[in-house]
Amino acid sequence: MKKAELVFIPRPSISHLVSTVEVAKLLVDRDERLSITFLIMKINFDPKVDRFIDSVSTARNRIRFIHLSKYERDPNEPNNFFVSLIESQKPNVKEEVSRLVSRSESSPGLPTLAGFVLDKFCTSMIDVANEFGVPSYIFLTSSAASLGLQFYVQALHDEQKVDPTEFKGSDAELVMPCLANPLPAKLLPSVMLNKKWLPVLISPARRFRETKGIMVNTFEELESQAINSFSNGNTPPVYPVGPMLNLNRDGDRDVESDKYKDIGQWLDDQPLSSVVFLCFGSLGSFGVDQVKEIALGLEQSGHRFLWSLRQPPPKGKMEPPKMGLGVEIKMDYRSEFHLDGDEHNIISAGEIERGVRCLMELDNAKRERLKEMSGKSRKAVESGGTSSTWLGRFIQDVIDHHR
Repeated sequence: MKKAELVFIPRPSISHLVSTVEVAKLLVDRDERLSITFLIMKINFDPKVDRFIDSVSTARNRIRFIHLSKYERDPNEPNNFFVSLIESQKPNVKEEVSRLVSRSESSPGLPTLAGFVLDKFCTSMIDVANEFGVPSYIFLTSSAASLGLQFYVQALHDEQKVDPTEFKGSDAELVMPCLANPLPAKLLPSVMLNKKWLPVLISPARRFRETKGIMVNTFEELESQAINSFSNGNTPPVYPVGPMLNLNRDGDRDVESDKYKDIGQWLDDQPLSSVVFLCFGSLGSFGVDQVKEIALGLEQSGHRFLWSLRQPPPKGKMEPPKMGLGVEIKMDYRSEFHLDGDEHNIISAGEIERGVRCLMELDNAKRERLKEMSGKSRKAVESGGTSSTWLGRFIQDVIDHHR
């Protein structure tokens, strides 16, 4: 039985690392032929990353972590320094993978290199995989719809020679295979309407097409429209293998569990389905005025809430980037805070209050749909579930290319 080693290169942040490690755990638990080596890039010292890695290392003997040399960032470096980070780490990645290959060649019983699994921000590492003659795969921590949108805009730009930035303020509507309804072009994400940042989005999408497959942290029942849109053969195979729930824990200790114990206890003490949770992602920070409006809107809604609030980075120092149950607050909201732009809309407390009330006071039919989808998300990752089946297909693809 030939053993296979996958090299994972995640984005150097706890937000991407956690879900990437979860999919790695699923892979090694599913097939004893697989082993995984994580190559960890670091920008700054982050104790959360180190504690998380330690917790996984003690629980899994076929997942290991290698820390690459720390990247020393020039304070005058532009916002897209992430490109420089990845490029600077290529020699270190080559060195570590060469060691892995040499070790397996000298010890026939060890797993041999089968491929790279890359974060969407690390696509330039495809060049390194090509040098070793192994396939590359992507693990996407965001949705299938966002992947479809990225492919659509890249094809629009490269094949139809359309400049997406010209859609800013346009009344045009875009019909995308990944979306159930036409999208008003002016509602495209700010990064797609910004000439400076558009290449940051388009370049990875081009390289996605060079890979042998893309795992996505979603499940078929949630995003059937988007997932089916990838079946036309114009993109690499897409494997919906999520959600990354970590249902079993398997003895892994929670990162900073003691620090957040009081929050967990408070949540446990609240009535069922009574708390609204606000989290806008690793880039989801706002200016002071907008934060005040959100806080006032939450208070005026009268509903319990838990808000993960991030402090915005200094200007110019950022890291670069339907079910019918969502509630619209402001469709044409746009903020270019992270893109060095001047467009900063403020959503009023009244609009936020209305949105929170609509969400928390859903009718019984919609609440039942929420419960149904919650149940499907768990069943998807169980044995025989859709995501479990897609994971098996991904493993088979890796093994087939490894023979």
